[in-house]
Amino acid sequence: MIRNLLFKIFFFLGIIIILVLFLPCLFLPQSFTLIGGKIMGYWAKFCLRIFLSVKIKIIGKKNIITDEKFFIACSHQSMFETFFLQTIFDSPIFILKKELIKIPIFGLYLKKIGSISINRNKTTKENLGFFDEILKTVNNSKRSLLIFPQGTRVLPEDRPKFKKGTGRIYETLKIKCQPVALNSGYVWPKNKPLSCNKTITVSILKQISPGLNKEDFLNILENNIYSELDKMN
Repeated sequence: MIRNLLFKIFFFLGIIIILVLFLPCLFLPQSFTLIGGKIMGYWAKFCLRIFLSVKIKIIGKKNIITDEKFFIACSHQSMFETFFLQTIFDSPIFILKKELIKIPIFGLYLKKIGSISINRNKTTKENLGFFDEILKTVNNSKRSLLIFPQGTRVLPEDRPKFKKGTGRIYETLKIKCQPVALNSGYVWPKNKPLSCNKTITVSILKQISPGLNKEDFLNILENNIYSELDKMN
């Protein structure tokens, strides 16, 4: 419990300090603000290692897509991936729930880095243009898009069906998909104490090319990610 407490104190204190230090970047080009996001990713890694003796193992780096547009589809088990994946994929564009944009100060950063928000489970004028906004954002940026097909954080053993919107995004963008599987929930689970002396494995899987129908794509993506997670368990 003491290690959990120390981790939370130092991790969140560090995040607050980074936010304060980078406040001037809100008035500078976006590239300056993105540096703050990467620092948060490295800070998460540092705190996990120092306070919880957690190692991070990255496999499949050779599968990372380079020199062309792609989007990342990653399993979602904890806060870890929202921070750390920024260090692997060079500051991806996040799709996130609208409530996060409303958080004081932090929400300003999310807007500044070009995050795309959605009001979940509601049909609104904004949501109707959601996929058009994604297409416009990706076409106008060199950064990759990051989505969590499960829609929310889940327990490591859970295997919910991927959201159909993931297939719609694939169909809309017509670019390659970079699947990623990770087991961070064994260390940093949702609404539970963190675990010590474990290893978080981040597995970067082989790309899925465009051109499939959205249902076939979604089945392949789900099978590939869940098969990889089963190997990690």
